[in-house]
Amino acid sequence: MKVSYYPGCSLDGTAREYGESTEAAAKALGVELKELPDWNCCGSSSAHATNDELAVGLAARDLTIADKIGMDVTVPCAMCYQRLKVAEKELLKGVKGKYSGNIRIKHLVDLFWDDVGEKAIIGKVKKPLEGLNPVCYYGCLTARPPKVTDAKRPEDPQEMDKLLKSLGANVKNWSYKTDCCGGSLILSIPDAAHKLIQKLLDMAQEAGADCIVAGCPMCQSNLDSWQKAISQESGKEYNVPIFYFTELMGLAFGDPDVSKWLGRHNVDPRPLLKQKGFL
Repeated sequence: MKVSYYPGCSLDGTAREYGESTEAAAKALGVELKELPDWNCCGSSSAHATNDELAVGLAARDLTIADKIGMDVTVPCAMCYQRLKVAEKELLKGVKGKYSGNIRIKHLVDLFWDDVGEKAIIGKVKKPLEGLNPVCYYGCLTARPPKVTDAKRPEDPQEMDKLLKSLGANVKNWSYKTDCCGGSLILSIPDAAHKLIQKLLDMAQEAGADCIVAGCPMCQSNLDSWQKAISQESGKEYNVPIFYFTELMGLAFGDPDVSKWLGRHNVDPRPLLKQKGFL
């Protein structure tokens, strides 16, 4: 299987472990990621907050490149995914130039679950994640608003849950999988973002989870990077590992680079994984 691949800016920088684990998981599953030539930033977060036309234009340029190639495009970053979906809707109106609309924009978790499939994923598992108790955190942008994302279950997405179950994990149910993490409020109104992050950490633990799994660089960064500050503010200790789902795919598939990816996290997940016998 070949697909066009839009990595976005974060996967080359602050979310490098997401980028590397994405490429490793795709390779293990026989998916050839063909990076879009000459791609540019999707405009998230700053462009759409200041100039809507610029924001749509940036993402529309990327989509027209993918459209000319003629292959479906997969996007790991939830922010990029939504910006490309917004641009798609505008292009289909004929607002921003010629666009056939014959390609699909798929978040990476949907590509793996819907197109690669459960059987292929299970077939690559060497270390079942039995005993790991994650909750899946989708965040705001992959599912909502459904008129943009075309999500089937915008309030209760299931693809990541099913994928992790196929890896052997004991996925916990919770009602906060699409609640907001605060996003870029962490820079402008950090106190408000801290409250949102703390709520997610509390609710994950209340659900019986020992870790949280994300598919968005902003969500992962907010949940992973601010636990120490929130612990100091609240007087309650937080030490909840925040994984990318592709890192857990690599772990289950026996990828040798897993420890390197996990070593970049602020909350080190390796003690939990060693305790569970995965490392």
